[in-house]
Amino acid sequence: MPSSKLTGSLLVAGSVAVLIPYSILTKTFDYPDILREDTSVLLTKFHDGGSGLILTWFAFALSGLPLIPAFILLGRILRSRSSLVRVATTFGVVGLVVQMVGLLRWTFVVPILSDIFMNTNDTAMKSAVVVTFKAVHQYGGVVLGEHIGQLFTIFWTVLISMTFAKLKSMPKWIVWSGYVTAFIYLMAQAELLATVIHGFPYWSLAGVIGSTLWIAWMIVIGIRLLNNPISSSRRDPA
Repeated sequence: MPSSKLTGSLLVAGSVAVLIPYSILTKTFDYPDILREDTSVLLTKFHDGGSGLILTWFAFALSGLPLIPAFILLGRILRSRSSLVRVATTFGVVGLVVQMVGLLRWTFVVPILSDIFMNTNDTAMKSAVVVTFKAVHQYGGVVLGEHIGQLFTIFWTVLISMTFAKLKSMPKWIVWSGYVTAFIYLMAQAELLATVIHGFPYWSLAGVIGSTLWIAWMIVIGIRLLNNPISSSRRDPA
């Protein structure tokens, strides 16, 4: 049977692994605030970051890999006790994979665009690079990573919180923390709409606060599973 302790270890490891490159990017690349800068400024700063910045983005994209088996194992532990878990696991795994795919544009696409931008004096070529970057960023970042990926992660968070509440396998404060985190994370979706609907209201800190709270919530769940394993043998009568 799946091990709660292994699941907890993977949740903690994956969450901490995500925080490390993210923290480095906030210091070296002014992420995520740099995304609100003019594209020429962003491409110049990215080019100046060199190979170290590319590898940091690569690490950031892959750092969430331990969370995939963690979600699957947690699903196996709980699925015999709640019908919500199978759906939650599907949303969670797909959400993680899509976010990784979106982040990998910084490793395999943006470096090429920044090199072209910095090594040409052709104004038309620079303009073409800017347009290309905006299209790639809008699709790979906004559509895949931030909309589909994060929305699916929010669904997973809500469904798992509902499962924890139904089975009483986690304290109420953890359950409600999951709901609050998901709500704040959901508010960040408004900023995505603002990229295509001029003047659409949004809270600029919702994404940072929501993602940070989500990581903290994952670590708490992981620690809880390490200290208080959940049995996978009992079926929920409901």
